[in-house]
Formats: sequence, structure tokens, C-alpha cells
Amino acid sequence: MCTCINFKTKNNYFGRNLDLEYRFNERVVITPRDYKFKLKNGSVINTKYSIIGMATVEDDYPLYAEATNEKGLSIAGLYFPNNAYYFPNDDSKLSLAPYELIPYFLGLYSSIKEIKEIILNLNIINIPFSDKYPVSDLHWMVSDSEECIVIEQMKDGLKVYENPYGVLTNNPPFHYQITNITNYRNLTPKYVESRFSDKISLGQYGQGMGAIGLPGDNTPTSRFVRAAFNKLNSVSKDDEMSSITQFFHILESVSMIKGTTITKDGKYDITTYSCCINTNKGIYYYKTYTNSQITAVKMTEREKNKKELSIYNLLEEQQIKFVN
Repeated sequence: MCTCINFKTKNNYFGRNLDLEYRFNERVVITPRDYKFKLKNGSVINTKYSIIGMATVEDDYPLYAEATNEKGLSIAGLYFPNNAYYFPNDDSKLSLAPYELIPYFLGLYSSIKEIKEIILNLNIINIPFSDKYPVSDLHWMVSDSEECIVIEQMKDGLKVYENPYGVLTNNPPFHYQITNITNYRNLTPKYVESRFSDKISLGQYGQGMGAIGLPGDNTPTSRFVRAAFNKLNSVSKDDEMSSITQFFHILESVSMIKGTTITKDGKYDITTYSCCINTNKGIYYYKTYTNSQITAVKMTEREKNKKELSIYNLLEEQQIKFVN
């Protein structure tokens, strides 16, 4: 399970919590310009734009979970079990395997405006990367500084939704999420007068009572509502430190604490890492479950023009600053 958000102050920020019961040898990976990707449909692309994100690397191929390119276009794939449906290859369409969406669109395009018509011809195909990496059930949030959309392919075909919330979690499908959130239209961060009855006076015994009913569990629908409420009502200064601090606070409000969500086979579903990407500057910030310190990786001009991938291992050990 995961939560993805897009957040804008002076710059645009994109990131997510990656919630899993296992690790996939993830690292921060920068793909340079003019990097070759062989696609399962038989074609080959060379990236026009460099890409930074979290990925596992197999045979010099970065399998990105989420990423941003140097123009600020961002994509994250989120778990979408039992709803995602992939079709056979179709030469009349843009047939891409699930893991190819991020390198294809981020490698070749600079904005949602550029890819909107292309996406309508998309056919996500049922071909794994290898026997080691089977096909994952996913849907995707795509964002730039102006727009945000959701891509879902199910048995009845491809769907592309406008996403004014700038939030995505997992199941149910997105059309349910945007209907369900209307159940919470009375929530407010403000002080509210009692509407219980005009015959009795009910005062507030504490702050925040306007948001009583905001769901606090870890289900995808509850995390969607909670993340949207906290993001859309949050107030941040425009500087970098304030923006990334606020971004991580929003993600923390929907993070998975070890022991609070146990899978059917007895494993712990936790937020293995949280990330925040400044999409204007190409800076990837992250924290892991075991290291609360924010670590940053910059997509430099040198790395944009290298011939090979730049790979940065995660700093997993807790960093504590002693002051005495």
C-alpha cells in the first residue's frame, strides 16, 4: 500500500510513502540523457531528458517506483491489486509493460499537456521484466507543475482521470475515491459553532473538533481522505526547507507504523521509505523507516550527461545529532 501526493509552493514537489512488507533493493537512481531502453514491444528509445527516482537496477535497467525528469514531469506507480488488468501486445497502440511507463514518458516528454493524447492510445501489456520480476498490479499518478492525472487500466479498458486533489493511494479505483471523499465535505480545520440543536449549547473542549470524523485507519480510502485533507488545508512558507518539511509532515500523517498493519501471511506492512522531489530543481529527498534524517540527492549537470546510471545506496542507519 502507498500514498502519493503533489504539493506546490514556490516550487513544485512530488513524492510518496512506499508501504510494503518487503524490500526490493531500492536505491536512488539517475538516468542520464540519451540512455537506451529496449522495450518489450520491440522498439528502442533513447531518453531525451534525464530522470531521478527510486529504483531497483537489473542489467543496467532502472525499474522505477517513482521518478521525475529534468523538466518536472513526475510519475509514481502504486499497488492496485485485483483491479489492474493488462492486455496482450497490440501493434496499433502504444503497448508498454507496466515498468516501462516511467522511463518512456519521463524519458521523452516534458509535460502532461504533451502526453495527454498519447496516453489515450496506451495499451499496458501483460509482459514481465523477467522471471525474477513478475508483473505488478499498478495504477499511476502523473503530475507536473500545472496538472495531475491518474492512469488506470482495468478489464473494461484504459481510464485517465483528472486529479484535482493531487493524491493517490490504492484500491478501490479512483472514481470511487473521488465519490467517497464527498462523504467528508463537512470537515473543516476551523473553529465551528455547534449545529447539533438550537435548543442546547455545545461548546468545544479542544481545538480540531471541526475535523471529527476524519478517518485515522490505514486503509487506502481512509489514507486518501486524510492525505487530501491535510495537504489541501496545509499552510507552508515558500522557501525550500519549509516546503520539504511540510511535505514530509503530510506523508507522516498517512505513514504505516510497524505492527499496526499485518498482512494475511503475518508480515508487517510498513512505510519503507518516504520521498519528496523538488521537480523544478531535480532534488530527491528521502527518509527510511530506520533513518528519520532527510537525505538529499541532486541531479547535477554532470550526471545528466553521463553515459551510465548514477546509483546512490540508501542511508538506513538512524542519524542522531547530540548537542552535549
